[in-house]
Formats: sequence, structure tokens, C-alpha cells
Amino acid sequence: MLAEELHIVNADAPSWQVVRPLLTIAMRLEQDDAYTWHGWSKARISEFLKQLPMHCTILAGVWSATSTEQQQDLVFSCVCEVVHGEVQTVRTFEALISEDLPTFKDLEPGFEHALEIIRVVRQTIAPVAWAFFTDKTTWDEWLYTGDERVVDKGALLASFAQQGRCVLMGSQTQQHRL
Repeated sequence: MLAEELHIVNADAPSWQVVRPLLTIAMRLEQDDAYTWHGWSKARISEFLKQLPMHCTILAGVWSATSTEQQQDLVFSCVCEVVHGEVQTVRTFEALISEDLPTFKDLEPGFEHALEIIRVVRQTIAPVAWAFFTDKTTWDEWLYTGDERVVDKGALLASFAQQGRCVLMGSQTQQHRL
């Protein structure tokens, strides 16, 4: 699931503070095959990662409405580089640099910025197998649904996409007909 030598690209970035707790949980899952966390298990995650192309990325961007509801702020961003079914590097969108990509604070949940994020990731890291863009409510529901039982997070995500609650993009979306 996680490479023996996992590389964290921008751990000093403010956006990393939101990613760190999930990495801690992933490390616990990695160490204990019997452990489950809100429906997540090492076996299911490993199975998913092994079905990905040999070298690719998976990424997530989550926005939350501000108090004015007219602007949405990026509250979670993560790009995982996967090689041979193991996560090798983890970074946030803050580590992505391109003249065509707005600054981290200016990224919006629109289609144009999503495509630009994917383009930059593809050109600087690896092709994007899965890109998941959503709002904070949907993210929390997907992430935290389940208890000590393993939950089919893929089916849950597919139902959210069909309801229009998230956008899934990337090279693997055609193969799985969501």
C-alpha cells in the first residue's frame, strides 16, 4: 500500500496539515492488516492500488463554501504518485507549479481549474488515473462512512458521481463506467 521509502514533497506547506492525519491513518492501516478505519482496510486499498497503471497518480481536491457562500476555498488537496501498486510520493496542490495554474489560494472548483491541475500533474509527475473533485460535505460522507466493517468506497463514490455530488476524471474512469 505505502512504499517502504515514502516521500513527502511539501510537508512544510500549510495545506499539508489537513493531509497529515490521513497519512497517519494510512500508516496504521499499513502496519495492521486487521485494522479498519471508517470502512477502510489495507486489503481493499491495496487491491485498488494494484489495479492502477504501473506508474500513475491519484488526486483529490475538496472545496468548502466560505461564510459568504459566494466563494469556495480549497480545504483539502492531495496528489499521490503510485508506482507498481504502492504510494511512493504524497504532495498537496501547493507543490504544483505552472504558469497556467492559479495559485493555491485562487484555485476554484470549476472544470477549467480541474483540467489544469490534471494537466500539470500529468506533465510533472505521472498520468492521472483518478481525479476526485468535490465539496466538503460529500468528502466527509465518503471518507467517514462505515465503522469497523469494510465499506465499498468505490460504489459509494460512484453513487455520489451519479448524483452530481462530485466529479471523477482520469484515465481509469472510462474502464469503470461510473
